[in-house]
Amino acid sequence: MKAVRIGAPATLDSLEPFETDAPPAPGPGEVQVRIRASSLNFHDYAVVTGMIPAAAGRIPMSDGAGEVLAVGPGVTLFAPGDAVVSTFFPDWIDGLPPTTAFTGVPGDGIDGYAREIVNVPELALTRAPKGYSHAQAATLTCAGVTAWRALFVDGGVKPGDTVLVQGTGGVSIIALQLAKAAGAYVIATSSSDEKIERLKSMGADHTLNYENTPDWGKAVMKLTGGAGVDTVVEIGGPGTLNQSIDAVRVGGHIALIGVLTGREGVIHTAKLMGKNARIQGITVGSRAMQLDLIDAIEANGIEPVISDSFPLDRLADTFRHQESGRHFGKIGVEI
Repeated sequence: MKAVRIGAPATLDSLEPFETDAPPAPGPGEVQVRIRASSLNFHDYAVVTGMIPAAAGRIPMSDGAGEVLAVGPGVTLFAPGDAVVSTFFPDWIDGLPPTTAFTGVPGDGIDGYAREIVNVPELALTRAPKGYSHAQAATLTCAGVTAWRALFVDGGVKPGDTVLVQGTGGVSIIALQLAKAAGAYVIATSSSDEKIERLKSMGADHTLNYENTPDWGKAVMKLTGGAGVDTVVEIGGPGTLNQSIDAVRVGGHIALIGVLTGREGVIHTAKLMGKNARIQGITVGSRAMQLDLIDAIEANGIEPVISDSFPLDRLADTFRHQESGRHFGKIGVEI
């Protein structure tokens, strides 16, 4: 079967398509899946470029969707022909995050979904949303669950709340869709006027070009009449966190998701204290959260935005496209 693995050192140039044996028949509690699609996340990019250390030869990609080929003894949740999608943490079923951190994450601690056939434990999968293509389902594992948790598990977003999303990547776009479906007002930022027009067409109530408005946190306060936003979906990290602190309301919530601007920096702690605001670090979510997300998707008819798609044997080019920042929403991988 076809697969792609990381080289040594891990770089885009050392990503290597190769042929390997298909796995044997699934064992007890295992499901064999023909993977049809994956999607790119910053986490995957960090692995394949060496920002996150991974073993040489690791098969990357945390997201995978396809159809069940066979099930092993004792499997009760799935049957051959079912459309399924992977979970980011196979050992985080519900409740608090596991202490194993990223050691069991596909494409990081263990081999991921840049391959045609896999055997995985049945609880490492959920059903795919009804009517979704495999490409659409593959957008949910990381970005979709992260947005769901940020808004509704940790943020408690409800109708009438105001949500701020940053940029036009996968997490931010599905967060916009979910927040609007929940009856929230959404303020969205981007550095591209063209992308801002697309954000407006998707229902963003207010938009800001952060290149033209570097103090966008204060601008958000003006847009909200001095109140601030209830929840910030914080993607940038230290380079944008102080603006998010400016933008959040007293007692509000900042979901700290990304580190696109670096891993550390100077934070306005006194201002955060004065606002009695909460910063919640987020690393995706549990299987139970993914199932709740799928229920919400089906109830509201939400469809993911996939701006571009590449075949598996061009995975390095797919990541180069991600580097360019030209995409809007998710980038898909056809397997």
